[in-house]
Amino acid sequence: MSKTPGWLGGLGARLTHMGEKLEERRAEVQAGSAPAAHEVHAPEHVPPPPDYAPAIAARPDPVDAVPWGVRVAAEAGWRLLVLAGTIWVLGQIISQVQLVAFAFMGALLVTALLQPTVAWLRRAGLPRGLATASTAILGFVIMGLIGWFVVWQVMDNAEDLSKQVQQGIQDLRQWLLDSPFHVTEQQINDISKNLSDAIGTNVQEITSAGLAGVTVIVELMTGLLLAMFCTLFLLYDGKRVWEWTLKLVPTAARPGMAGAGPRAWRTLTAYVRGTVIVALIDAIFIGLGIFFLGVPMAVPLAVVIFLFAFIPLVGAVISGALAVVVAIVANGPFTALMVLIVVLAVQQIEGHVLQPFILGRAVRVHPLAVILSVAAGGLISGIGGAVVAVPMVAVLNTAVGYLRAYSKENALRASPKPHGATALDVAPTPAPGERSAERDAERSAGIADRPSDLPPGASGERSADRSSGSDPT
Repeated sequence: MSKTPGWLGGLGARLTHMGEKLEERRAEVQAGSAPAAHEVHAPEHVPPPPDYAPAIAARPDPVDAVPWGVRVAAEAGWRLLVLAGTIWVLGQIISQVQLVAFAFMGALLVTALLQPTVAWLRRAGLPRGLATASTAILGFVIMGLIGWFVVWQVMDNAEDLSKQVQQGIQDLRQWLLDSPFHVTEQQINDISKNLSDAIGTNVQEITSAGLAGVTVIVELMTGLLLAMFCTLFLLYDGKRVWEWTLKLVPTAARPGMAGAGPRAWRTLTAYVRGTVIVALIDAIFIGLGIFFLGVPMAVPLAVVIFLFAFIPLVGAVISGALAVVVAIVANGPFTALMVLIVVLAVQQIEGHVLQPFILGRAVRVHPLAVILSVAAGGLISGIGGAVVAVPMVAVLNTAVGYLRAYSKENALRASPKPHGATALDVAPTPAPGERSAERDAERSAGIADRPSDLPPGASGERSADRSSGSDPT
């Protein structure tokens, strides 16, 4: 037991000596006097590369390696893809409920036509329900009478037109036989036989087309009834419908949409009323022309001209061509030429006088936009799409223009007001004779219009007030 303290003392001394050695070693490593553990086998000096070795540039950041134009195009591209996908999805949804969509759009057009009458009756003192019911019933009765009159005229003149068509075919047959084209009677008979065989062979397809026509008529009647109900409720409660629609818009964008909606509605109203007036003038004058020229079914043709006038540019060409075809089949080439002259004259007056005067600046759509929108609407949804394409483009043009002006005005209001020398730069120059006697006296005394002579921000406040009070329309 006497040897234990001595042994512990020796162990402590040795540990102390090892600790001192470790401290010395750590100090040498930190001072660089000894190589690190992982560099023991590394050479003491690395020679530089030879002069003929190619220089290796540092790799840049991938974001910096992409050109600025490519990055901007990529940013715009994926946003356009998102918008295109959204529009495609909406188009697919609308195509599944196409009947409902077209019925509602038709109701909007009829409401834009009848709503001024409701407003006039309201100002005359009638209650809202009575004014709405009177306007809707009167409008539907007038449209029903027009449809009944067209059907009656077609049925009343169908027999005479059939006789005239047969006579026209005989005249065409005789003209071909006497023409310098050397057409023989056997060739004409072969053509007639081939037509008869084609009709007999395709009886099933013709029957299915007739059944499809019946289905179209049923869908058309359903759409008309749905459009009538939508028109009635839009006339009676259109303001509440619009207020409910605004609740679907984000809160930040709600004030701008609340201002763009009434302006878009005024554009739609002006478009519908102007188009109806122009269509009536076209139908009346062209109808009178073909009536005095002795063309059969003048009244139904005038109604067709009125309806097709709602398809800009294309509708006038189709209805005019139909009138010319009926005239050449029933009355001959000379009458058809006279009908063509009447149609072209009325359409020229419409394009250069009536539309600029009646529509004015209410619907500012470029002719190229009209042609492209009609073509796109026709390709997507047929005649219905061609009818609603132009008013949709006109409404969007008005709404986007107002929202752009509204955003610019808000940016001007949020910008800091100018002061000091900046206020003098933007201050409006007074007109001659508007300077006061005090200002003239100060100028004559040699006092210049220094920034310190003005109240802080006075001219800037006037400029800002003028900009904020400007009409965004």
